[in-house]
Amino acid sequence: MFVLLQTQKQKKMAKKNKDARVQVILECTEQKTSGVSGMSRYVTTKNKKNTPERLELKKYNPFLKKVTVHKEIK
Repeated sequence: MFVLLQTQKQKKMAKKNKDARVQVILECTEQKTSGVSGMSRYVTTKNKKNTPERLELKKYNPFLKKVTVHKEIK
């Protein structure tokens, strides 16, 4: 009986942690203004409790062939 209750608690705890992570799309900001064809986008996950604001990372842009700032889009 004790083991059964313990496993049910573990399942509930794991489910809570999964809800905090969401998938986000990062898009190059420099390429929009330059007018170069194509679009550099990356898909990643973030914890919305720890970082409620929009994510901003430096990633490689294969169209511009350099590292640029990529911001989260909706």
